[in-house]
Amino acid sequence: MTASEDIKPNLTPTKILKCRNAECKVWVRDEFASTEQTCPICKGPMIKSIKHLPAVQNKIKRQPRKPKSEFDI
Repeated sequence: MTASEDIKPNLTPTKILKCRNAECKVWVRDEFASTEQTCPICKGPMIKSIKHLPAVQNKIKRQPRKPKSEFDI
């Protein structure tokens, strides 16, 4: 056994949308999917499914800094 085999990510059942077209292998996490639920590659219909994936760390988006204006005092 090697060191890389010792480390296994925690996989959790995750809701996904996958393309219904058998030739198209596209899938996307449900939380990141668009509301229209069409395949972004072949534009076919997507179906709901579950896949065991590592958890995603959702980072807090920072607000962009406002540039300092010459007119600010």
